[in-house]
Amino acid sequence: QVQLAESGGGLVQDGGSLRLSCAASRSIFSFNAMGWYLQAPGKQRELVATITSGGSTNYDDFVKGRFTISRDNVKNTVYLQMNSLKPENTAVYYCYVVVATLPRYTYWGQGTQVTVSS
Repeated sequence: QVQLAESGGGLVQDGGSLRLSCAASRSIFSFNAMGWYLQAPGKQRELVATITSGGSTNYDDFVKGRFTISRDNVKNTVYLQMNSLKPENTAVYYCYVVVATLPRYTYWGQGTQVTVSS
């Protein structure tokens, strides 16, 4: 089992910034990948950004150049720095991890609400 504790969501104005944090209950070196999804009201969950165990990153086209994913290996925490936020970014953001050992379970955080006002 892996517990993920998210924080950092909130209300921000159009063009503002937020940083989301996701602290894992065990070493992030035990994960194949970590990242963030979002789910807007009435829509399916969508991938926002991923960082692999090797440090490679991947972003949805909609957030490229505005969002940055990073991790702290000591704090076992993954971050999502969100700049130039837009009202369309309003959603619940979920942290996830994929365990490196088979069968590579995926664990999810409880979600944190991000609301961008126009």
